[in-house]
Amino acid sequence: QNVEALRKCIPSRPYKPTTVLVHAVEATDDSLVIPEHTTVETPTNMSLENKAHFLAEKEAIHLILTGIGDDIYSTVDACQTAHEM
Repeated sequence: QNVEALRKCIPSRPYKPTTVLVHAVEATDDSLVIPEHTTVETPTNMSLENKAHFLAEKEAIHLILTGIGDDIYSTVDACQTAHEM
């Protein structure tokens, strides 16, 4: 699963949220009228395709940072061991 997330994210460009047109909705007995307006795309209102890209990018960033973290600890440990010798 992690490899697939990286494969989807790295070759494609970073996901950039766009603006979404929200169509007007007439008033009903239970709700007020909603005028036509634009809003920034979020994970709750984006298309399934965009959401998949967004989540894959998020997972890839997490994997990269996790990998860097482990490498840093290994490097520090190796350096301390060398100094002790």
